[in-house]
Amino acid sequence: MARMKDKYRNEVAPSMMEKFSYGNVMEAPRITKIVVNMGVGESIANPNLLESATADLQAITGQKPQITRAKKSVANFKLRAGMAIGCRATLRGDRMYEFLGRLVDVALPRVRDFRGISPKLSGHGDYSLGIKEQYIFPEIDFDKVDKARGMNVTVVTTAKTDEEGRELLSLFGMPFRR
Repeated sequence: MARMKDKYRNEVAPSMMEKFSYGNVMEAPRITKIVVNMGVGESIANPNLLESATADLQAITGQKPQITRAKKSVANFKLRAGMAIGCRATLRGDRMYEFLGRLVDVALPRVRDFRGISPKLSGHGDYSLGIKEQYIFPEIDFDKVDKARGMNVTVVTTAKTDEEGRELLSLFGMPFRR
């Protein structure tokens, strides 16, 4: 079983129940999915960049990413509807908890001049985080990377308010700025 899943059952859920005085364990907020998205706009000119981005995302998440395509044509960007412009992976279950553990314990502390992440949530208890380089994940071999790419990580929770969501994520070890 994933370490973070065990942590949720033994530490996070009881702590949330105590703080917010829920009557049932099922009322306590939990993480439903984590979506990791990597936009590769340069793939319009060079399709090989999308393949390397997909390989990087697959190494980071542990599952094959889905190719995202443009919905509309934009003449200024030489973009047509249906062109491949990025990739994303939706993590659920044990893979989600494994990724969260690596993000919190390994990847975020490797960021240069790290002072914590922004404590702002979406307004519905969900959290989005932008990462500037994929190098911070230990699965990426620095020598084999052709270009530094960023990614968006969205943590979707069942929390009803930002306060509940922030408490949930901080109990998992998310390093929020003070």
